[in-house]
Amino acid sequence: MDVLMLSRLQFAAATMFHFLFVPLTLGISVLIACMETAYVRTGNPLYLRMAKFWGKLFLINFTLGVVTGITLEFQFGTNWSRYSAYVGDIFGSLLAIEATAAFFLESTFIGVWHFGWNKLSPKAHALVAWLVAGAGNLSAVWILIANGFMQNPLGYEIRNGRAELADFFAVITNPWAWNQFVHVISASFCVAAFFVAGISAWHLLRKQNVEFFTKSMNMALLTGLIAAAVVAGQGHFHGNLVAKLQPAKLAAMESHWETTKNAPMYLLQIPDEKNERNLIEALPVPSLLSILAFNDPNAEVKGLKDFAPADRPPVGITFLAFRVMVGIGMLMPLLMLFGYLKRDKLANYPLYLKALIWAIPLPYLGMQAGWAVAEVGRQPWIVYGLMRTADAVSPITVGQAGGSLLAMVLLYTLLGAAGAYLMFTAARKGPQDA
Repeated sequence: MDVLMLSRLQFAAATMFHFLFVPLTLGISVLIACMETAYVRTGNPLYLRMAKFWGKLFLINFTLGVVTGITLEFQFGTNWSRYSAYVGDIFGSLLAIEATAAFFLESTFIGVWHFGWNKLSPKAHALVAWLVAGAGNLSAVWILIANGFMQNPLGYEIRNGRAELADFFAVITNPWAWNQFVHVISASFCVAAFFVAGISAWHLLRKQNVEFFTKSMNMALLTGLIAAAVVAGQGHFHGNLVAKLQPAKLAAMESHWETTKNAPMYLLQIPDEKNERNLIEALPVPSLLSILAFNDPNAEVKGLKDFAPADRPPVGITFLAFRVMVGIGMLMPLLMLFGYLKRDKLANYPLYLKALIWAIPLPYLGMQAGWAVAEVGRQPWIVYGLMRTADAVSPITVGQAGGSLLAMVLLYTLLGAAGAYLMFTAARKGPQDA
């Protein structure tokens, strides 16, 4: 492997591992704030126990997210220094704002929240919980604005051989970034909902703390149902944006080779990237691809053959990841809807409760697949249409890239094992040890 591929693998591994913790942090922080608010409004101590129990799991998750996020940002200097030199005027300022205006704020209020149970009034403590949730989601805003620039570069001018900031307002109002924000945040609520529902189901099957986990389950089911519906609906609008701004990515997502009007969608396809065709194309739905891409059955959808081979994304990964994401996106609202409709008699459906336990990884897998579509589908560009990934890598050796990749994988494996053990142990003990 060359330095480029090793650096891409290292960044992918770091990003995907870090992103195991981010969505749960974003989603469950809001649920905990809602639990504390319910305690303040009702005085019911059960809501306080809920906030403390789920808050313990939140803290474990947040800690691992911080550790993995810091090493991730270092890679912009170690592995992607040419990228940082070329667009650092824009990208660096966004990361700096995220760190100083959001992450430090979140970390500070988490300390106040964790150590303030017996020092703050219930109302003040609930307010701090909302500040933690707000700062965390504000952090996501700036990160996604930075990624939005990579997907749809706006607000820059080329000066002195590099991209420099020319219109900060254009950068922060990038439609790609805000579409992506809604998609990611709603998916993060799905992660939190399935996490809470799965752990609650485990305890309900064993008839442990039934009232506690019934309330937790009901909150998770309602949150998950709403969030999953938003994910599915907003995903369509995001797809429209992909069709408009990144037509090569859309063609790779659908393994669509020939430019076609009234483009059908095939329910069964197997791409053959080497020969620029599909091995199998079966069960076409007339005009469906045109409708999904442009909301017009007569619209023309560009095929991959319209793009030079050097400008095409990897078709196999993009195509498969897109189908995994969509499949999970269709399954999640069905699972949540059934549970919500049967929420008053879930004890009569032990198979469903067992299914919820096994379904905890579903939104995680869906989000990982979604990021694979977003990032692999953008290739060969690190900044779409502006800078190629091959031109962004640092001038380092294969040994340096490979050695740091191996060290990072080993470290993250240990961190992941420790985190999984702590989460499993705390979740299994239940609220009495919160």
